[in-house]
Amino acid sequence: MSVHKDLINHAANQNKLYQEFLALDQQRELYIEEAVELCKQGKLFTTDKINEVTNRMNKINLRITSIRKNVTVEMVQDYVKTL
Repeated sequence: MSVHKDLINHAANQNKLYQEFLALDQQRELYIEEAVELCKQGKLFTTDKINEVTNRMNKINLRITSIRKNVTVEMVQDYVKTL
C-alpha cells in the first residue's frame, strides 16, 4: 500500500510541476510578444523578464519538456526583421 501512495504522490507532484511549467511558458510567450512589439516600435527593450522566466522553467527539469534557450536582444531584433 505504501508503494501505491508513493506513486500517487509522485504523479501528483509531476502534474503540479508540469502545470507550473505551462504557466511559466505562457508568461514567457507574453514577455516575448511584449519585446517584439517594443522592437517593432523602435523603443528600447530588454530580455531580462523573458530570461528570468526561462531560467525558472529550466530549473523545473521535467523529462518531457525541452530546455528553453535564453533570448538575446539581437534575437528579437533579427526576428522583427523577418516580419
